[in-house]
Amino acid sequence: MIVGAMPIVLLASCDRGAARRPDAALQAAESADSLRASPGSPIPNPQSRLIVFLGTSLTAGLGLDPSQAFPALIQRRLDSLHLAWRAENAGVSGETSAGALRRLDWVLKGGPAILVIETGANDGLRGLDADTTRANIEAIARRAREAVPGIRLVLAGMEAPPNLGSRYTVRFRAIFPAIAARERLALIPFLLAGVGGVDSLNQGDGIHPNVAGERIVAANVWRVLEPLLRGAAVPAPSTPHPAPSAR
Repeated sequence: MIVGAMPIVLLASCDRGAARRPDAALQAAESADSLRASPGSPIPNPQSRLIVFLGTSLTAGLGLDPSQAFPALIQRRLDSLHLAWRAENAGVSGETSAGALRRLDWVLKGGPAILVIETGANDGLRGLDADTTRANIEAIARRAREAVPGIRLVLAGMEAPPNLGSRYTVRFRAIFPAIAARERLALIPFLLAGVGGVDSLNQGDGIHPNVAGERIVAANVWRVLEPLLRGAAVPAPSTPHPAPSAR
């Protein structure tokens, strides 16, 4: 999860050095079993084979080259599997769920077939009202369906920093599975599962994944995204990742 109380203007140091030796989690994420496309239904033929990632700095890849951010890793996976889809990174650093809602119409202009919604992380950092965050994300889902009939939606679960108190963190965590159930969205239980709170997988700010961490994030996204590309049922979400302890 997002760890520690950090300023909303996230000044991350760029970890452009040599990648660390993969640990067990990274090896699992990079294995064929984690990211290999499974056989299944034929790929559907949507009007647009476009996947848009609406997100914050976690999607934008703050501190990294854009080619190292997880949407770019998803694009490479699509290409390697000869799946004719295009992944577009629409991440904006520092954006709240209200900001994502305001720019949604612009993001949807290309008529994406799939929209991956990664927002709320900065709401949690600021300790913004959880009900307001939930309302904003629900509005994003509903407006997207109105603007692009037939669009498929994926919601990335997020965590609030533990320093805001257990009551807030529990309420914040519950936002994402509740919205997914109510609005019938595919859910990534926790975008940073296996990465949040792990020093070796994050940049110096303790918030943004480094190159190795981005590979695990991409695996987390792919597990939910790949069945949508093939028209199969999305796997049931597991229990949300527990919040790591404060640094």
